Amino acid sequence: MFPSKDNLTICFAHAAYQMQARFEQRKTGIKSFQVWAYDDLVKRIAEADIVVASGMWKNDLIPHASKLKFIQSISSGMDQYSKEQLGAKGVRLASAAGVNAKAVAEHAIALILAIFRRLPEARDNQHKKMWRGMIGDLGQREDELGGKTLLVVGMGRIGSHLALLAKAFGMKVIGIRRDPSQGENGADSIYGMGDLVKLVPQADIVALTCALTPETTGLMSAAAFKAMKSASVFVNVARGKVADEAALIDTMKNNRIWAAAIDVTAEEPLPAASPLWTLPNVFVTPHTAGETRAYEDNVIDILVENLDRLWRDEKASLRNQVL
Repeated sequence: MFPSKDNLTICFAHAAYQMQARFEQRKTGIKSFQVWAYDDLVKRIAEADIVVASGMWKNDLIPHASKLKFIQSISSGMDQYSKEQLGAKGVRLASAAGVNAKAVAEHAIALILAIFRRLPEARDNQHKKMWRGMIGDLGQREDELGGKTLLVVGMGRIGSHLALLAKAFGMKVIGIRRDPSQGENGADSIYGMGDLVKLVPQADIVALTCALTPETTGLMSAAAFKAMKSASVFVNVARGKVADEAALIDTMKNNRIWAAAIDVTAEEPLPAASPLWTLPNVFVTPHTAGETRAYEDNVIDILVENLDRLWRDEKASLRNQVL
């Protein structure tokens, strides 16, 4: 039986997001508390009927979560949750898919613009107080996006919004998705995941926006990198493990493509020894594509909607339901 509103306690667990503060502004009357560190979550998880968390969640918590009925993830990625263990305890689980789709798509466009307008180099030169002269080599000069072909791998919420933004710049968009029969979602043409290597040579930019699943792990393979045009750009705002990171590093070390802009890496934080930090043709942002000032409120909108459904005993129709 799902607890009534008067008997419910929510634990918000995040190291940075102001989840409880934003929740309290809604004056729901529901008891809640926030923990900022994993050790505190371990100590207090037994108090919670609901946990709202993302990266702080570890499945080792499950045996200690005696009251836990529902986890509302703060993120769209769900690989940190053991569906088997949670299902065995009857714990419901929902993702936050879509809460930052616009932010991630805008970040992807920002990375693309940064590369084509050479903004990282401009920032570096500013720190060195160096006024760079004009570039005679056409292959190295700043460029425009109009007329370029963007291959978007993953045509869900993020990919479809990225396609919309790309079209505003006059780009052609080729989409790849798990089930092409679901439609183009803003792309000019749509294909299945198995067509990636065949389509890569057509693209000026290859952008990963898909979820990390067994099917997409390593999808951007050594063969896919090898098939890219020498003047093309690789962008990853999906998950680090969607790309073969060793193949990416090899590609960039040998200057086989023009540049890469990545927001995610196979291991995060990116280890200090990784060549990705210092390769001149790689631009790295620290998994911030999804950051937005609206994030907390967007997640709480989903949480509140799912609470209403749980109270109505609509357990099988939660928004973004995973379990």
